[in-house]
Amino acid sequence: MSTANTKRLGGGTKTSKVSKPTAAILKEAIQLGISYAVGNLSSKPDRDVLMQDFSVVESVFLPSEGSNLTPAHHFPDFRLKTYAPLAFRYFRELFGIKPDDYLYSICNEPLIELTNPGASSSWFYLTSDDEFIIKTVQHKEAEFLQKLLPGYYMNLDQNPRTLLPKFYGLYCIQCGGVTVRMVVMNNVLPRVMKMHYKYDLKGSSYKRRASRKERAKTSPTFKDLDFHEMHEGLHFDTDTYNALMKTLQRDCRVLESFKIMDYSLLLGIHVLDRKPMTRGSRCDSRRGQKVLYSTALESIQGNVKDPEPVADDDTLGGIPAKHKDENLLIFLGIIDILQSYRFIKKVEHSWKSLVHDGDTVSVHRPSFYADRFLKFMGSTVFKKIHPLRGASSKRKRSSLNAAKSASQEFLSPQKEERQQEKKAQSLDNLDGNFYSSSKQPDLLQRSVVSFEPSRGLEEDPENSEDRRDSSATIALDDPLQSLSRSQSDSELDVYL
Repeated sequence: MSTANTKRLGGGTKTSKVSKPTAAILKEAIQLGISYAVGNLSSKPDRDVLMQDFSVVESVFLPSEGSNLTPAHHFPDFRLKTYAPLAFRYFRELFGIKPDDYLYSICNEPLIELTNPGASSSWFYLTSDDEFIIKTVQHKEAEFLQKLLPGYYMNLDQNPRTLLPKFYGLYCIQCGGVTVRMVVMNNVLPRVMKMHYKYDLKGSSYKRRASRKERAKTSPTFKDLDFHEMHEGLHFDTDTYNALMKTLQRDCRVLESFKIMDYSLLLGIHVLDRKPMTRGSRCDSRRGQKVLYSTALESIQGNVKDPEPVADDDTLGGIPAKHKDENLLIFLGIIDILQSYRFIKKVEHSWKSLVHDGDTVSVHRPSFYADRFLKFMGSTVFKKIHPLRGASSKRKRSSLNAAKSASQEFLSPQKEERQQEKKAQSLDNLDGNFYSSSKQPDLLQRSVVSFEPSRGLEEDPENSEDRRDSSATIALDDPLQSLSRSQSDSELDVYL
């Protein structure tokens, strides 16, 4: 790599280091490097991933004039390192990403630079088709991810539906004395959908409020204390809520087992009732969904029916929710999982605990962090939509009245029979014959079963006796057999 150039100044010479590459040069180098790495990998045969594959690092030098193995390019020489290429190829295959689609998304058009929503110094680049995010990471984070890969592999193999980040590649570029490590991930918040609210939530309260500078942005990212003030919880139907919390619980236990903490839930809220201010349009190059389980609705587990991926689907896989009278689409994912509870984090937690309540700061031991995170999400952020009690009581009352009328219809012929028997018996009494065992009439109070409303139903204790007296009574002899199967099942379940 050329690391110096020569400048002639008044008959003398002066040697100076090559200037650092610009952001535009780095973006092009990233695209060229990934293109070369994926193309080179296609020549290797498919096989099972072995344990040693997770620790492999391949390095290649790409001079600007090109070589027998590398293409020529118009920016400075650079070196490319590819981490665990076979393992990441398996992850891409697991999510149905074809090599041609992967290269087309990343390399066909210029990358879009995004603002950084977090406190880290990372840079974010988005592919033009909204599929992939390229995030720069520090050396310690890249090292930790590579150590995490075996456990991450096992977790994804058993559970591809997850809100954890989906990693598709880990690379390093060294150019002009600058080292840039980057990871390719799934995109949580689609750019073409207007996010009326964005949150970075941890479940802690210490300094968890968006700064004045952040609030001044056109699309600010708020935090936990802001959520308390701006929303009273997002409401989901029971199945969706259960699926969402089940996925979060499983993901948090996985992170806890890896001793990971200080992660966040990135939450985007699109209000359907509002007209989008800057609604983007879908890129023409996007022909349907490229990545399996990449949308928010597909990432959660449970009995929630996933919609078929359609290129013109306006929901883009958002999870339907409500807030007061507003209909929402929710987009979410767990981010920043490359923070382990190392010695430096333990020191940070101890120092912050001296000046503030230790349980409220974001840095905490992994088990406590996971429990606090889940409690905050399951009780404050996400809530169930409870059915209206009035509607339920109305249904119960209508079924009660239907059962009464049905039972009275079957009791009316029996009432006539009893009246005829009483007439005959009164005639016998005139002859001096009293009740005998052969002609003794049925005693209704002892030979019937009363079906009373369940104690679980809400009723006025003062009127309970009146309701019990007026409830339907059915003789044991034959009415239950006379009822049709559908009628008895649907109308009498409320009593049993």
